[in-house]
Amino acid sequence: MLRISVIDSRVERRLVLEGKLIAPWVAELRTAWKTANGKIEERTLVVDLENVTAMSQEGENALLELMSEGAKFRGSGVLTRHVIQQLRRRSKRNENGAMHAAGSRVRDEEGQK
Repeated sequence: MLRISVIDSRVERRLVLEGKLIAPWVAELRTAWKTANGKIEERTLVVDLENVTAMSQEGENALLELMSEGAKFRGSGVLTRHVIQQLRRRSKRNENGAMHAAGSRVRDEEGQK
């Protein structure tokens, strides 16, 4: 089970996750993210992972998507901080890979290697 609470303040909107971030609740996280992100104005959107007790690969992939869309993350505990750090590394690799691939396509279209 996964519980998602939305807490609004003047400077941020926080999605507080509690429980297991596994299928089928990953889809609920994506839905909550889209809803929360749509009316955020100039506030920061923060995903609070402090009370997540388990996370599947699908859950990590969903968090990576949110990170690439600008989500910030908060969490405590060694495992949660480790997961956030690994997601940041994956996000940077994906960005660098996308930029490299885009550069390769441009060179290919110009007829250069």
